[in-house]
Amino acid sequence: MKTKKTKLNPVRNSTSGGYATEGKISNGINAIRYTLCAILAGCLLVIAAGCENAGRKLSLTEEINTLRREKKVLARQIEKSKLENKDLKKQIRVLSDLPPGVKTENLYRLQRIKITKYTDFYDKDKDGRKEKLIVYIQPLDEDGDIIKAVGAVDVRLQDPNKNKDQAPLGQWHVEPNQLKKLWLATFISTNYKLTFDVADKIEGLKEPLTVKVTFTDYLTGNVFNEEKKIRPR
Repeated sequence: MKTKKTKLNPVRNSTSGGYATEGKISNGINAIRYTLCAILAGCLLVIAAGCENAGRKLSLTEEINTLRREKKVLARQIEKSKLENKDLKKQIRVLSDLPPGVKTENLYRLQRIKITKYTDFYDKDKDGRKEKLIVYIQPLDEDGDIIKAVGAVDVRLQDPNKNKDQAPLGQWHVEPNQLKKLWLATFISTNYKLTFDVADKIEGLKEPLTVKVTFTDYLTGNVFNEEKKIRPR
């Protein structure tokens, strides 16, 4: 009589065989994942650092260009100041060589200033709105002749209906080196022509306003005042 053999399935040990192989594969996959994540993170850090460095380089370039432009402006101002200083020294030498009996007042006889009739508000861009105040000033000697006097000018635009202690509608200061460029000689008149923006200062005003001019003569130190009323509309 034949004995029937029973085939038994082998038991897998977690420490060996199939399970051990599967564990190794899983660990390997996880290691690869961690490696890829680390590489990706490193790449992102490198890109971010590169962008930051590029931004810094761009910012530094802009700063360098700005400094170069400022240097050029300062160099021009220094050169201009040197030329003006040279002219002043020449003037001092000429005045120093004059005879003792000659007085400054006899050399330079500015007696008064005049605000001409052409001083007014103007619509320069033809849009129906007066946005410019143009002040024409004539320095006059004792004979009433117009002379190109050297000095500084202060202009104030005031509402005469308001208290004098209140701030003016506008005020401007013109230095001598700026004023000399504003000398205008035409067939109609000869004078200094000063132009100011007043669009936001006279909006809605209809009553006459007062333009006050103070001229400080830089050779004698004398101060001359003049005023004129003009209508904004």
